[in-house]
Amino acid sequence: MSSGDPIPLSSLAPGEKGLVQSLNLAPDIRQRLLEMGLTPGTLCTVVRFAPLGDPMELRVRGYHLSLRKAEAEGILIERS
Repeated sequence: MSSGDPIPLSSLAPGEKGLVQSLNLAPDIRQRLLEMGLTPGTLCTVVRFAPLGDPMELRVRGYHLSLRKAEAEGILIERS
């Protein structure tokens, strides 16, 4: 897999960054995340995972956002 292939956000490790490519989620969840600034082209950084691996904490547009792993699976990113 080349570095340009979109991968699920949930596959990044803490400290890794990626650009959002698309959100393949249920319409209500997709809309909520778009309203919070998680739009295509946005850079996000994985800060950490909860002790049991869910949820994960991201840094997006200068603030911290927690997402369930199931939601992060539907967000395709390109590593940067």
